[in-house]
Amino acid sequence: MTQKKKVVLAYSGGLDTSVAIKWMQEKHNMDVIALTIDLGTEKDLKPVEEKALKIGAGKSIIIDAKEVFVYYFIFPALQAGALYEKSYLLSTALGRPLIAKLLVDTAMSEGASAVAHG
Repeated sequence: MTQKKKVVLAYSGGLDTSVAIKWMQEKHNMDVIALTIDLGTEKDLKPVEEKALKIGAGKSIIIDAKEVFVYYFIFPALQAGALYEKSYLLSTALGRPLIAKLLVDTAMSEGASAVAHG
């Protein structure tokens, strides 16, 4: 029997990524590692981790990336005046490269062959 391939899923705890766990398991026979990245949420992420495991993720990881996000992404963006309509910080867009990097880093450390997001 061949070993299942692993995938690291950027997991938010929402409907889309929760369905994605089961879909990747059932349709693609993959072991799913749910990765939740904290870029500054005020909510407790422990329930998100527990939900991923309850749905069927083989492993659930939370990475606290707030300091890295602020220091390497938010501060430089503010210094550059990167505001939408001169008012709104582009925090969602600024977070995407860091999320991608952490997905790949986690995939490499976990021996996963793929990354996914919802």
